[in-house]
Amino acid sequence: MKKTIITVVGKDTVGIIAKICNYLAENQVNVEDISQTIIQGYFNMMMVTDTSKCDKSAETLSADLKAIGEEIGVIIRCQHEDIFNMMHRI
Repeated sequence: MKKTIITVVGKDTVGIIAKICNYLAENQVNVEDISQTIIQGYFNMMMVTDTSKCDKSAETLSADLKAIGEEIGVIIRCQHEDIFNMMHRI
């Protein structure tokens, strides 16, 4: 299993989750866990996904999600679980 962490931050607007999840489903990326909150109009989401059935490279997946984020006005980051853990360990 290849786990990838996807984070989304930006001004809240209609359709953020739908746009991202539709893209993931079209590319056989399974959402295993999701947490999202809106604080004073700012949207924040973190997803743990399984990308083992996705045909796209991690670089392409990340670039595509970044482009979707730019289109809807949020910042989307996509990192392999190992990299995410190394960056956030104490």
